[in-house]
Amino acid sequence: MNDNQLLRYSRHILLQQIGYEGQEKLNQSHALIVGAGGLGSPVALYLAASGIGQLTICDFDNVDLTNLQRQIIHTKQSVGINKAVSAQQTIYEINPDVVVQTIQKKSNEAEFRILAKQVDVVIDCSDNFATRYALNRVCLQLKKPLVSGAAIGFEGQITVFDFRHENSPCYHCLFPDNGEDTDLRCATNGVFAPLVGMIGTSQAAEALKLIMNIGESLQGRLLLLDALAMEWRSIKLARDPKCAVCG
Repeated sequence: MNDNQLLRYSRHILLQQIGYEGQEKLNQSHALIVGAGGLGSPVALYLAASGIGQLTICDFDNVDLTNLQRQIIHTKQSVGINKAVSAQQTIYEINPDVVVQTIQKKSNEAEFRILAKQVDVVIDCSDNFATRYALNRVCLQLKKPLVSGAAIGFEGQITVFDFRHENSPCYHCLFPDNGEDTDLRCATNGVFAPLVGMIGTSQAAEALKLIMNIGESLQGRLLLLDALAMEWRSIKLARDPKCAVCG
C-alpha cells in the first residue's frame, strides 16, 4: 500500500483484528457481486470503500426511476444506464483504486462458473431462485464461499454457505428446488427502502470477514429480520444428508 492508501484505510488498520495484514489481504482480493440493485448497492459501496482490490458486478438490467427509492448506488443521472455500469461509475467516484469489471448481460450457470473461479468470495444479491440455485451449485463445485441475502416487504434474511468446509449446508438444503416459480419481486410486491440497506450492509460485512478470515461467519446460521418490529432472529442450519445438491 502507498501512503495515500495507508491514510485512507487507517481506521481499518487500527483495528487489532484487521491491522496492516488484513487490509493488505483485502486489497489483493476479488469479489463477485451478482445483482446491482437494492442489496448489491450497499454491498458494492462498502466493499469498494473498504479497499477491496477488484470487483466483478453482474447485472443485465437498466436503472429505472422506481429503483432510486432504495438502490442507493444509482442516481437520477443513471436512469436508463445499465446497473453494473452505473455502479462502476459511482465506485470510481468513491475509490478509483478499485478495479471494477462489469457483466452487462444475463449470465448462465457456465458463465457464472468462469467468473467464480477468479474470485475469493461470491455475494448473491439477485432476486430470483434460478440465479440463487445456479450460484449455489457453482460455489459448491468450486469450494467458494457464498454470501446469500434476500429482502422483500419488511422482511429480510442473510446467511453464509462456506463450501471450503465440508459440513457447510447449501442453499438447496434451506430452500429445496421443487420446480415451482415462487419468486417474490420488489416490482410487484414492494420493499421497505432501508431493509435492503440493512441486509446488504450485513452481506458486505460477512464478505469482508471471510476475505480477511476474522471473526465468526454466518455459516450454519440464518438471520431473519422483521424491520417492522425491528427484531432479528437466528436459526441454526444443518447440512441435509438427503440434499439433491450437496448430500
